[in-house]
Amino acid sequence: MGVPPGPTEGLPCASSMWEMWDDHSGSCRRGSWTGAVVQDPARPCAVSWREVVDEVRTYRVEIERDAAGMWVASVPSVPGAHTQGRTIDQARRRIREALSLWVGDADRAHLEFEVRLPAAMRTRVKRALELRESAEATARQAAGATERALVSLVGAGLSRRDAGELLGISRQRAQQIAETHMSSERRGTGGRRVAAKRAASRRRAS
Repeated sequence: MGVPPGPTEGLPCASSMWEMWDDHSGSCRRGSWTGAVVQDPARPCAVSWREVVDEVRTYRVEIERDAAGMWVASVPSVPGAHTQGRTIDQARRRIREALSLWVGDADRAHLEFEVRLPAAMRTRVKRALELRESAEATARQAAGATERALVSLVGAGLSRRDAGELLGISRQRAQQIAETHMSSERRGTGGRRVAAKRAASRRRAS
């Protein structure tokens, strides 16, 4: 593929946007390059293969809602690479194709998305995410504490129904927790038995 039309026509192949490598065809191809260009009088566009490192580039994508209510996705580092969609997800899915029109590594590039919102809205969203993360962490801790307490109560001779009543959970939930714990214990015991048998076999063999 040749150098894209425009102001870069007639210039050396190296540029910040277009990447070249030597495919022994003497032509310039689009991509991303990290090495220095090696000028060859016979092939001005040739690049030494040893200078090229295949790496995955990262592009930052900004998504913002326009006055018409459409979500516009753009890549600030690649002027002209932009698209739009009716939803955030649609704009996110379309931007890679739009980016491929300008760079050769769009298919394998890593995209980092940033949805731009008005300050007040952004603050509310951030707060909601923080509270949800905190709630999820608390829920995980509560689940672990409930399991340990139920196992302790049942181990002390209480029925699963009574243990569930004390912990404020249904009989079905108490039954589920107890069975999950017992299954985990059986797997752990079985694993320890297998390990012990293997160790004994190795000792006998030695």
